[in-house]
Amino acid sequence: MRPEIGGPLPVFVLDRYEGLEARLLQDLTRAERERYVELNAAALRERQPADVVFANHVVLGGPVGAASGARYAVKAHGSELEYSMRGNEELSAWGRESLARAEAVFVGSEHIRAVLEDVVGHVERVHEVPPGVDVDDFRPLPRAEALAGLLEQARLDPPNPRNANERLPDEGNAERFAEFFAEPEPTLVFFGKLIFNKGVHLLLEALKGLDAKAVIVGFGDYREELEALAPARTLFTGALEHRHLVQLLPLCDVAVVPSIFPEAFGMVAAEAAAAGVPPLVARHSGLAEVAEGIDSEYPAERAPLVSFANGDVAELRDKLAALLALPDDERAQLGEAARRAVVERWSWAGVADRLLAAVT
Repeated sequence: MRPEIGGPLPVFVLDRYEGLEARLLQDLTRAERERYVELNAAALRERQPADVVFANHVVLGGPVGAASGARYAVKAHGSELEYSMRGNEELSAWGRESLARAEAVFVGSEHIRAVLEDVVGHVERVHEVPPGVDVDDFRPLPRAEALAGLLEQARLDPPNPRNANERLPDEGNAERFAEFFAEPEPTLVFFGKLIFNKGVHLLLEALKGLDAKAVIVGFGDYREELEALAPARTLFTGALEHRHLVQLLPLCDVAVVPSIFPEAFGMVAAEAAAAGVPPLVARHSGLAEVAEGIDSEYPAERAPLVSFANGDVAELRDKLAALLALPDDERAQLGEAARRAVVERWSWAGVADRLLAAVT
């Protein structure tokens, strides 16, 4: 349920939310932040008793959990730590106080554990539990089945005249998908926020030296600039949901995650891998940890094809070329190995067990 909070919505990255006034957390007054915490904590208290409250984000989730009166655990993310708390002693102190009272503190990667210590100070009872992937939804599919499913889902999309609502899929995607995937050509996919930090421009630059096409999934203020940079045979789809992605990914040969800013984890890489699509990720922060999990399942000679140096367009292009040059059956074997890594390390069932073990 979503409590009626009125007033400003605290966010870590400015975005547009229909009917709400989004403002950066650090720009809110103390009274505005405390009001938000109390309204959410009151909603939790109305629904107790609870064995434990899982609070998302050090702030403001941690203070909400503390004010709920229940036992609570907190999941820390890179977003609040890097975008709002770093360098802000008031928010860091508030987060530190909330975490000290928590039953457990969860981080998605060793990278975020280090960031948490750097921003908040030493924290007790920290458990590294990565985000989970629904390996039943994200799975390999025969091409014909995946394409038919993608077209069916695209035809169910709501109207979006002139693509006025950036949070909806582009209008007419079904027709564009049918044309784009009419022939099984080498295809790359990116899905995520279309902002500079996600490094999509690096992928588009690397594409110019490859005989391949690309699907760019997502929305954000950088889309117009990216469309201007994109070479021919690049399809922008707007925002897509999981119901689209589980059909789209099996139609692609490689998923690229070229983020240039630290990432807490590499969820999109893990989801692509679960669908049997070999990911190629920038080698840093939480992405490097995902890469290590996947390349451990690859044959030793293919392990370098999981990652590339952050920001290095030449290496990105070379490794994409190497992946696309592999025989189809060998690339499929890499996809199987990548999925095996996800099932063993990041499935929902395994992650849920690890979360509960820390608070029961």
